[in-house]
Amino acid sequence: MLFLSHAVAPFFSKRKVRPAAKEKEIALQTNKNLICLSRHMQSMQLRFKQAKSLKSCIDAIVNLVDEGTFEASSSGLHLRTMDPSQIAMIDFNMPSSAMESIDAPDKTRICLNLVDFSKILSRTRADESLDMQLDEKGARLHLSFEGFNKRLFKMPLLESSAGMPKEPNVPFDATLKVKGGAFKDMLRDAAMLSSHVILSIDDSGFHVEAKGDAGDVHSESNKDADFVVSLQAKGKKSRAMFPCEYMEDMIKACPDDAVMEINLKSDAPIKLSYEIDSAKFTYYLAPRVENE
Repeated sequence: MLFLSHAVAPFFSKRKVRPAAKEKEIALQTNKNLICLSRHMQSMQLRFKQAKSLKSCIDAIVNLVDEGTFEASSSGLHLRTMDPSQIAMIDFNMPSSAMESIDAPDKTRICLNLVDFSKILSRTRADESLDMQLDEKGARLHLSFEGFNKRLFKMPLLESSAGMPKEPNVPFDATLKVKGGAFKDMLRDAAMLSSHVILSIDDSGFHVEAKGDAGDVHSESNKDADFVVSLQAKGKKSRAMFPCEYMEDMIKACPDDAVMEINLKSDAPIKLSYEIDSAKFTYYLAPRVENE
């Protein structure tokens, strides 16, 4: 099973900036995996009517990982990757309907430094549109902002031979749908006193607990609470412990009024998902096994 422990292990190899393609070069391959350039890449173009819509999504990703490979296709934009410690995963899907237009061959891969990408997008102005286009020869991503003036940023592409990791297949025993703002408040209480939080769900409600040198906190919510959208649980109580820092990074971007879905199984990875506009974010986080 994926996520065996919290032992820190390197996942990403050190990325190199991709060299510019030669005049007649069609593709770069490493271990038979296409890593970036293809004959179709030159025509890949994405257009966003509101650049800020993409900025919100990238901010939610960069909270957890600093590099990643997007797959662009006619169906939209997709990224699935793990954090460097290999205890957390993010799966991001933005459908083509969220963009004004998209022109991309199937599974065109774009590997980027997400921290730098986020910095560029932070310069987005109100009501600016954004065109993203790949420069095959220069091995760069062009970001063209247009509002009361036009601005062009060029980002280098990074090399990555790593394939997309498989999504964990966990037979969850409990599913909770709750307003994002309410759950973030409970997690803040826990993080104030401890580095880890214990979540538990049964058919009557859910609990958020934390114990540390500074004190203890126990938040109990009934399934009929106004911020609980739905709760389903089978069998005995599902209970697991997770690091607060990772949890906070995962849910930080969730709008307060958005519905967050939490899937839980005792001592198994947790699954958290929510939407920002029409883009969907799904996170997985390995548990920390409690001492007997």
